[in-house]
Formats: sequence, structure tokens, C-alpha cells
Amino acid sequence: MSRQQLIEAAWEDRALLKQQEYIDAVKATVEELDKGTLRCAEPVADGWQVNEWVKKAVIMFFPLAEMETIKVGPFEFHDKIPLKSDYAEKGVRVVPHAIARYGSFVNKGVIMMPSYVNIGAYVDSGTMVDTWATVGSCAQIGKDVHLSGGVGVGGVLEPVQAAPVIIEDGAFVGSRCILVEGVHIGKEAVLGANVTLTASSKIIDVTGDEPVEYKGYVPPRSVVIPGSYTKKFPAGEFSVGCAIIIGQRKESTDRKTSLNDALRDNNVSV
Repeated sequence: MSRQQLIEAAWEDRALLKQQEYIDAVKATVEELDKGTLRCAEPVADGWQVNEWVKKAVIMFFPLAEMETIKVGPFEFHDKIPLKSDYAEKGVRVVPHAIARYGSFVNKGVIMMPSYVNIGAYVDSGTMVDTWATVGSCAQIGKDVHLSGGVGVGGVLEPVQAAPVIIEDGAFVGSRCILVEGVHIGKEAVLGANVTLTASSKIIDVTGDEPVEYKGYVPPRSVVIPGSYTKKFPAGEFSVGCAIIIGQRKESTDRKTSLNDALRDNNVSV
């Protein structure tokens, strides 16, 4: 059987995880995730493909791993998943107290300020993971992305068919943004501070004569800020949070532009 077939079989019958062949299949899959040669989700011709069997391997890795104590100077951790290492060899800058777990991939040129990257995540080259930003399990972060301070990128392991959060190349995510439930951010989009997006959040493009509504997806090069709209409830009308697309990133704007510049281009005070 192929490794994928072994993983699928063990997923249906966990008793198989007592056999070395199935154990090796799970561990080899997580090792490939760690090296970046395999991904929980990947771009394909018509969008993104979620590799469910890979996510299943990650889930089954936990019962196979044993708790151990990890000591770093005066700090002590007690966990099942070891931390990544050999950052100098990988060409990654890691500022104390940044942490990436084994089974995540952090590509050359990434800068990790004090932050956290979980198992199954993929962070591509040139990306900045700023202070106290978190990259959840299986999240897919593209090249030259800036995750500003305190950004929360949600993780997803179960249900296995669920898409992870995807942030494509060149996107700028402002401070304290929260992106969860498989939200997809298009290339070079700019999100202002405190934008919160879930799979059901309304994302309203107000740049034309009529509003255009999206859910769970920000088109490429969009400039987005927090907003609200009025919704009727049995108790009355109340404001509900949403995100508003106020413009497009200018072609003249470098991909590494500051968030302030991108918002000022669209007449938003910062």
C-alpha cells in the first residue's frame, strides 16, 4: 500500500497504529511537513486543494508521540511535540521567544519575532511573523507576507475536510487581525488593524455603485478595514461587525509598503 493508503486505513481503524508500518507512515508524513515537501493544503490550477490524508496523519501523530520535558535555560516545557531547530542552517531569523513546532515548515528568509507557529503550518520565504502573532495548525502563509503584531491566524485539524486559513503572497495583515475558519486572503491584499474574519463574515466591496458581498474571501489587492451593518433581530436592530473593501492597492505601491501608506492612498485616516 502507498503511504496515503496506510494513513487512510489507520484513520478508519486506530488499532492499526500498533503496527510499525502504520506508525512509520504517520511519522514520515509529519517529517515531510516539517521539511516543506508535503503540505496540508496546496495551490492547484483551479484554486487550493486540501490534503485530508495529511491532516489525518497530523491528528494521529499526537497519540503516537510521548510526553517529554524540554528545558531551555531556566525555561521548562512539557509536551508531545518537539520544537524546530537548526534555524541558521535553514536561513531563518528567530528572535527570542519565537516558537515553531516540529511538523511546521518555515522557509528561508522568514523572520519570526516572539511568535508561535503550530504543527502543519506552512510559512513561505520572506514572510514576517511579527510580535505575538500566531499561525495556527495547517495555516498556509505565502511569500513576503507581513503578519503584524498580535495577528491571530486560526488553526484547523478537524473536521479534516475543512480548509485551513490561506494568506497568499504579498499580503499585509494589520495589527490584531483575526482570521479563522478557512478564510482566504488573496495576493497582495491589505487588511487594516482589527479586521476580524470568519467563514460567515460579510466582506462588502463598497468601491462601486452597488455593494458586492463576499464571504470568507478577500480578493487580491483589496484594501480592507473593519466595518458594521445593521441587522434586524427579534429584540430590535443592532450593528453587526463586517469587513469593508474600500479600494485597491495601487500598482505603484511596493508589496512591502506600510499599512499606513496603503490606507492613506484610499483616504482613510490612520
